[in-house]
Amino acid sequence: MWSDCEPLWSGGWLRDARPVPSPNFGPRPMGMAVTLAVIHSISLPPGEYGGTEIEQLFTNQLDWDAHPYFDQIRGMEVSSHFVIRRDGELLQFVSVDDRAWHAGRSSWRGRDNCNDYSVGIELEGLEDHPFEAAQYARLGTLLRTLATHYPISQVAGHEHIAPGRKKDPGCAFDWRQLQTLTNWPDQFFPWGQPQV
Repeated sequence: MWSDCEPLWSGGWLRDARPVPSPNFGPRPMGMAVTLAVIHSISLPPGEYGGTEIEQLFTNQLDWDAHPYFDQIRGMEVSSHFVIRRDGELLQFVSVDDRAWHAGRSSWRGRDNCNDYSVGIELEGLEDHPFEAAQYARLGTLLRTLATHYPISQVAGHEHIAPGRKKDPGCAFDWRQLQTLTNWPDQFFPWGQPQV
């Protein structure tokens, strides 16, 4: 358990998150800076919230026979750096210094393999279902905190880095609210032009 006297970051782990270490990660390429935050959404089973299934999936402990939907993802080995639950609780599965398995085949602004240089943040939810105020508040705080330790200069959705393959966080996600919470300029977000 962390105390307030301990540093905010230790080995890529954030003091304010509940650690749930996942085995699904690897090293980042040598010298690779973390410049992109990728926003996802997830619920297991789809549309059901509050259970432990997300944690079980990311730690390879999900009972594939517990729900018919799980057959569609049977055997997947995936992870994300962070999960934000509906009530705003923050969980961390992989050190930000390491490469989580969240983006898959992906490209953003001319750079492929987004897992190499991004931090993955999952919001508990569905693409067409509104997210909670507590989640936006936690996400805004998390992004600002990340940016104090890592050179984050871009934020995109899974839908932006894998168009046609992924749809999350989806139409219900309020990007402008996130911009207000971070107070970051347009160029950080999908609609902005990156700085050259």
